[in-house]
Amino acid sequence: MVSNGMSNGEFVKMNDADHDHDHNTRIVEAWLSEFDEALQKQDIAHLITLFDEEECFWRDLVAFTWNLYTAESRGEIAAMMESTLAETKPSGWKIDGQVEEKDGVVSAFLKFETAISRGRGHVRLKKGKCWTLLTAMTELKGHEENLGTGRPWGVKDGNVPGRKSWYQTRLEEMEDLGYKTQPYVVIIGGGQGGIILAARLRMLKVPAIIIEKNASPGDSWRNRYSSLVLHDPVWYDHLPYLPFPPNWPVFSPIAKIGDWLEAYVRLMELIYWPSTECKSASYNEKQGLWEVNVERSLGPSTETIMLRPKHIVLATGKAGMPYIPEFPGAERFEGVQCHSSKFKSAEEWVGKQCVVIGSGTSAHDICASLWECRAASVTMVQRSSTTVMKPENCLRHLANGGYREGGPPVDDCDLKFASVPHKISPRFAVPVFQQMAKERAPFYEGLTKAGFVLDWGEDGSGVFTKSLRRGGGYYLDVGASELVSNGSIKLKSRVNIVEIKHKGILLSDGSEVPAELIVYATGYGNMNQWAAKLISQEVADKVGLCWGLGSGTTGDPGPWERELRNMWKPTQQDGLWFMGGNLHQCRHFSLPLALQLKARMEGIATPSYGVPIVNHSS
Repeated sequence: MVSNGMSNGEFVKMNDADHDHDHNTRIVEAWLSEFDEALQKQDIAHLITLFDEEECFWRDLVAFTWNLYTAESRGEIAAMMESTLAETKPSGWKIDGQVEEKDGVVSAFLKFETAISRGRGHVRLKKGKCWTLLTAMTELKGHEENLGTGRPWGVKDGNVPGRKSWYQTRLEEMEDLGYKTQPYVVIIGGGQGGIILAARLRMLKVPAIIIEKNASPGDSWRNRYSSLVLHDPVWYDHLPYLPFPPNWPVFSPIAKIGDWLEAYVRLMELIYWPSTECKSASYNEKQGLWEVNVERSLGPSTETIMLRPKHIVLATGKAGMPYIPEFPGAERFEGVQCHSSKFKSAEEWVGKQCVVIGSGTSAHDICASLWECRAASVTMVQRSSTTVMKPENCLRHLANGGYREGGPPVDDCDLKFASVPHKISPRFAVPVFQQMAKERAPFYEGLTKAGFVLDWGEDGSGVFTKSLRRGGGYYLDVGASELVSNGSIKLKSRVNIVEIKHKGILLSDGSEVPAELIVYATGYGNMNQWAAKLISQEVADKVGLCWGLGSGTTGDPGPWERELRNMWKPTQQDGLWFMGGNLHQCRHFSLPLALQLKARMEGIATPSYGVPIVNHSS
C-alpha cells in the first residue's frame, strides 16, 4: 500500500491518467504553436496543412469574418484567411482550461486576441490535425463591459452642488432617449430576444430602445395559454448577467418567465417602451439611417413618434404571422375558431367538444389542458408525422453538454455547444435518438398503437436538428403523449380535412368529428413576414427567408447555407438585423450581434466575409 491509503492499482491508474493528460496537453500545445506561427507569418499554404485533409471545419462567430460563417474544407479555410487574416492580425493563442480526450479526439478551449478584440475558441484534433475549430469574439478592446472588478463605483466622491441621484439620472435618460436624443438601435419586439439583446447593448453603452405592443414586459409569455411550461430545463435557459436563482423550477411556467423578464428589464436598466407599436419603417440610403414611425400609448393618450436609428433589429421571435390553412366551410362553423397563439385558457371549455388541428408542441399542450379541464371530448387531428422526445432524454442530452446542476459555467457550455458545425451535428444526433428509441420502446409502441405517426426527422437526427431546420414538427412530452396512447385524447391521423361543417369537421376518411371549438395549432409563417409588414415586400425579398439551414428537408429548402439564414448576422439590407430563438440561442448569439452593432457605432471597420446570396425570397 502507498502512504496515502491508495492501493497500488489505484496509484498506477492515477499516474496513467496524469500521463495521458500531459500527453494530450502537449499535442494541443504543439498544434497551437504551429498554428500561431503560420498565422503570424500569414503562411496560408502551411496553415491549411494543420487541418485534417479528409474533413475539417472552422466556424467563426465575428472574430475573423464579422459574420457567422463556417468554412467546411481546407480550400474554404484558405479562402477565408486570404480575405480576413491581414486585417484581423490574430495572436496570443493559449489553452484555456483542461484538455480533454474522447475516442481519440483531443479537445480544448482556447483564448486569443486580434488587432481590435479578444476572443475564445474551441479546437478538436484528430491524430494531431484539426477537425473542428471555433473562434468567437467576446469583447472589443477599449469597449469592455463593466463587469466584476470593472463594475461601476455607484457613488461619486466629494460634495457636488445640485448632484443628481441615480434615480433622477435614470428618469432623465428614459425621458430623453427617443425625444431629445436618438437611439443608435431600435429593437422591434420586447420578448426574450429583444430584452436580452438590449441588455447586451446596455453593457456596451449602445443607446437602444425596445418597442413592444403589449402593455408590460413578459406579456408575450403571459398572453399564451395558461398551462404552457417551458420544455427546456433551467440550466439551459439562464439569461446573461442575471441567472435564475437556485430554487427556480427545472421547467419554468410561463407566468414565472413573464415575471422574470419584467424584473430583468428593470434591474438591467433597459429603455423599454410598452404599449408601443411600429407602424412602418423605411431606410434612408442617403443619410444611412432608418425612419421608424411608432405609436406610443401613455395612459389615455397616444402619440406618434419618428425614431431615426442607424439600425433596427426585428426581434419578433423566430417565426412570422400565425398560419391558418383555408378549409372549405370555415365561415359556416357555428362554434369558436382560433389559432393556438390566441388560445388563452381551457377552463371555459368544460363539457364542450373540442378539436385541435396539429400535432406539435402547442397542439399537445392545448389538448392536455382541455382534457384536464374536463372538456367533453378532445380530438387531435394529426396531418403530418411528429418527433416526440421525453424530457428525461432531453435533460440527459443537455447534461452531457454541461447544462446541469453544478455543471461548468454556462458560457463554456454555450461555446462547446456552438463548436460542433451544423454540417456534422446530425451525425452525432442519429445514434443518440436510435438509442433513445430502444430505451423508450414501450412508450413509442403505445403511441404507434394509438395511431400516432412518429418520425425522427428525415435523416433520423431528431428534435434538435429539426428545430434548426424548420423550427417545429416536434413535441417534448410533459404528459400529453400518455393521454394520446390511452385514448383520453382522441386521435385522427393520416387524414386531411375535407370541410368545416356547421358543428364539426369532415375528414378524408369519411368520418365527422363534432366540435364547438376548433384550435388551429398549425404553426407560423416565416420571420421575414415582419419585414414585409413593417418595411416593405421589396426589403423582405431582398433579405430572403429567415431560419433554416438549407438542408433540403421538409420546410428547409436548399441549397446548404452553413448557418441559420439571416439570424444574428449581417443581411442584404444595410442596418437590418434579425434576433430570435429560444432562451439559450438568445443568450449566446446576442453577444456576437451586440458586438457587431457596437463596432459599427464606434466606427470600427467591419468588412463582412461570407454573407450569402439570397436563395429564397419568401
